[in-house]
Order: sequence, then C-alpha cells, then structure tokens
Amino acid sequence: MANCFNACNKGGVDREVKRGQEICTLDGTVDRHGRRAVRGRTGTWVAGILILVNQGLATLAFFGVGVNLVLFLTRVLGQDNAEAANNVSKWTGTVYLFSLVGAFLSDSYWGRYKSCAIFQSIFVLGLISLSLSTHIFLLEPRGCGNEQSPCGSHSGFHMALFYLSIYLIALGNGGYQPNIATFGADQFDEEDPSEGYSKIAFFSYFYLALNLGSLFSNTVLGYFEDEGMWALGFWASAASAALALVLFLCGTPRYRHFKPKGNPLSRCCQVLVAATRKWKVEMMPSGEGLFELEVKESSQNWDRKILHTRGFKFLDRAAIITSEDFHQMDKETYNPWCLCTVTQVEELKCVLRLLPIWLCTILYSVVFTQMASLFVEQGAAMKTTISSFHVPPASMSSFDILSVAAFIFIYRRVLDPLLAARKNNPKGLTELQRMGIGLVIAILAMVAAGVVELFRLKHAKTDCTNCDGSSSMSIFWQTPQYVLIGASEVFMYVGQLEFFNGQAPDGLKSFGSALCMTSISLGNYVSSLLVTVVMKISTRDDMPGWIPGNLNKGHLDLFFFLLAVLTTADLVVYIICAKWYKYIKFEGKSGDKNANEQAELRVV
Repeated sequence: MANCFNACNKGGVDREVKRGQEICTLDGTVDRHGRRAVRGRTGTWVAGILILVNQGLATLAFFGVGVNLVLFLTRVLGQDNAEAANNVSKWTGTVYLFSLVGAFLSDSYWGRYKSCAIFQSIFVLGLISLSLSTHIFLLEPRGCGNEQSPCGSHSGFHMALFYLSIYLIALGNGGYQPNIATFGADQFDEEDPSEGYSKIAFFSYFYLALNLGSLFSNTVLGYFEDEGMWALGFWASAASAALALVLFLCGTPRYRHFKPKGNPLSRCCQVLVAATRKWKVEMMPSGEGLFELEVKESSQNWDRKILHTRGFKFLDRAAIITSEDFHQMDKETYNPWCLCTVTQVEELKCVLRLLPIWLCTILYSVVFTQMASLFVEQGAAMKTTISSFHVPPASMSSFDILSVAAFIFIYRRVLDPLLAARKNNPKGLTELQRMGIGLVIAILAMVAAGVVELFRLKHAKTDCTNCDGSSSMSIFWQTPQYVLIGASEVFMYVGQLEFFNGQAPDGLKSFGSALCMTSISLGNYVSSLLVTVVMKISTRDDMPGWIPGNLNKGHLDLFFFLLAVLTTADLVVYIICAKWYKYIKFEGKSGDKNANEQAELRVV
C-alpha cells in the first residue's frame, strides 16, 4: 500500500500506472477499511454489475407486491374499490416518504453501503412476514383470492400483521432505493476519463435493470396473483429480495465508499444563521476574501472543495471573515454558526439551484402516471381480443419497457457517439438537454393518446352498460403512446438520475436521488388533483364530464390534449430555469486531510 500512497499523493496527479505501483482513485473514495480505494482492486463494473443485478431482483420483488396490491385488498381482505385505492395510494406515498429518510441517514451518519444493507434486510423481513401471514392466515378458506372466490373476514390481529408487513416493505424499499443508485455511481471515479464515461452509462443500465425487473413482476408474477396464487407470488418476491441481498453482500470487499459528511440540515442552517448575522457587513464585488479551509496533502481521505460561484450573494456573507473571526482563527478554530467555508455556502446554493429544475420535472411525472391509470382505462374500452386471446389492458405497459430497453441501446450505442463526435465532447448531450428532449417526447405522447381517443370515440357505442371492449378499434393502436413514453423516460428519468447525482454536493448525493423519487410521488398526487379539478369544472347537468365511468360519453381526448398544453408550458419554464442554472464546480484536487493533523486556514 505504500506504493499506492506514493503514487496518489504527489503534488500533481500521475494518471499512469507504473510497474510495481497501484493507482488510487482521485475522487475521495475509500475501501471498506477506510483506506484510499485502489483503482484496480475496487469498484468499476465488477461492483457495478452486482449492483445492477441487485436492483433488478429488488425491483421484481417490490412490484411483485405493489402491482396487484389493490386486487389483494379487494379480493382477499374484502375492501371496496375506493377504500382499496386509497390504501394503496397511502402505501405508495409512504414508500417515497421513506426515501427521504433513507437519503438523510445515508448522507449524514450511516453511509450508503450500511444504509443499503440495513434497508434491504428490512425489505426482506417485510416480504417474509407478508408471505407467512398470507399463507397461514389470510387465504381462508383455502383456494380463495381469485376473481370468482373472494376470501372471508379476518381478525384484527391478522389485519395488523398484514399492515405491519407491507409497511416494513415500504420502509425497506423506500430507504434502499435512493441509496443504491448513488452507491452504484460511487463505484466509478469521475476524475478518470474512462471510469467517468462508465459512470454516465451506469445510470442508463440501472434504469434498464429497474424496468426489466418490473417487466417480469408485471407479467409472470402478476399472472399468478391474478389467478389467486398470492402466497406463491409473495414467496417468489421474498426469494428474489433475499437473493438480491446476498449478492449485494458478496460484493463487500470490492465496493468503494464515500464517508458520510454529517447532518446536512445543520450545515445549511449554519450558512443561513452566519449570513443573517453579517447582513450589514460590506462585501467585495468580485467575491474575494471569502473563507476556505486549506487541507494538507498527506492522508487517506479527500474532501473535494466546491469553487465559488456568482448568485445568491446574500449567502456569501456567511464566508466573510470579520475581526471577530480573525480572533477565533488565531486559536486555529472557528465557530461554524458565525463563519462558514465557501464549500459549505456553495452546498446550500446547489440545493437552491436544483429546486426549480426539480419542480419542472413534476409535471412530466403527471404524464408518466397516466400509463398506469387513464391509458389502462382507455385500453379497456377498446377491442382487447386477437382471435380468442384476451389482451389485458395493463399488459400494454410491456411496450413501454421494451421501448426503454431499445432507446437506451439506441442512445448509448448510436446517438451518443455521433453527438459526442460532432460536438467534440465525450458526454454528447448534457443532462439538462436530455431532460428537455424528454419533455418534448412526453408532449408528443399526450398528443398521440389524444388522437387515438378521438378515433376510438368514432368507433364506440355510447349506449352500452358495461363499456369494456365497446369500441371496434384495436387496443394495439395504443402502442405509439406507450413507445413514446418509454423513449421520454430514457431522456428524462435517466438524465434526471445523472443530473441530480452529479450536481448534488458530495454530502448530499443520496438526497439528489431521493429528489427523483419524490418527483414521481408528487406527480401521482398532482395527477389525482388535476383529474378532480377537471371533472368538477367539466361536469354539467347534461354533461358527465371529460372522464366519466362510461368513457364513450366523455372527452378523455381533451384531457390528454390539456396535459400536452400544460407540459408545453412546463417546457418553456424548464428552458428558462435550465439557462439560468449554474453547474457545480469542484477543485481538481483539494488535497488530503490527515486525521491526526489539523487543517490550516486560508482566504480565497
């Protein structure tokens, strides 16, 4: 290891591997023993592939429960449709709420590896508990649980055990999800050109693994559960989650780690308090004279510093050195509630700059959620048979997953190399540009859905009682809108994962991934609110509204066109926010911080 540190601790960065030496990572990652991570023996695709397989298996397990949970509540627990839908909404919202808890614990105290291991263990425990309670208590009488044979009533203890189980699943999966994507990205050193490109590709393959896992659960497990084989479906999910956990733990010696940076809330509050205390202090126009730590270069861990940026000038006051601060610095210490470093100030600036971009992604999530709701209702009102074979309307989402897989390949293998060569930039399109393209494709998807609905209405019966399959138009005319949604996901959600991970400060990486999950969560809530408002406005004495129970008497096409208009307006706002956004800039090498030596103070 001595040669490793000699190679890594030179004044300049020697990127060449010399005989008899081992080159260490340059981004500050450490191995499981807390020593600088050796590039050849840690991380890269060996660890990355383990994490991708882990994600696919965990997603299969989660959607093996979530995809048919509403049917389980109605058929097995005897809840009506409204109560079941409400309980599923609460459960789904709780999953995303726990993602913020998991991100906070990871960034502040536990680190990403420990957080992933703990929350995955809770996830497996919840699935085993659900499988046992379903097999032993809930499927009574035996053979119940399908569409023709609902189950009987259950005791309070059985119901309490069920809810404990599914909320353990929500806690485990919610806390795990924002950390696993970031932990996978940690395995690639962005300071190295080849590993940096692999890190970008990792997010695409991560999203692909997520979709492939959900494809299996939506089709195979969904079929068994729909036929009443709930215990088999849940046990398969538990086995998948347990295998995912074992594979994750097997990679322990290979993983790279970032050490947790402490409570980010207190760091942000310190900046606000220090800036408020100095609101009367004069600043230099160029932003010079701000406080930063000078770190010595002989240790096992790097803390990357963020360079000063213009904007949010009020916050810069927190880093102004006053006479009182000089008195404290003479004692080689300072009060962080009175004086903050430039890096600490820039952390808060980063969060404030990310929020407008994040808000613009919520409306895209509204479009995305239509795939699981109104697209399915629209498909149910179309011709769903080919010869004697019935096509379940929800299964059309398979075209979305296949589209995701195809467009990830097309972008990574065809478009990205072409754009990179043309722009003379190895990254091709920036994350913000790709997210904008995702919004454009989402608009096209809503227009396509609206046009399909127009033609469906022309071939529909308006006087039907049960209007499922009441239109002679084939359900496969929905394929373009599903394909477009899948293509938009590749640009929006993959770009979003890359963007929030790359632009979040080192101490808030998991929080950045959690923002992606909360965007989807809020998209569900906004969609529900939008449908309620539209129905309230469009319903009249002689009109049942745009989205009535009988779609043949409504105007679902107008709702899709409304979403296209709202997304267009959102695109305009997004372009303004993207032009305003300032990218985070790290120092190329901030130096090392020795645990046994105190940092020096310097003025920048």
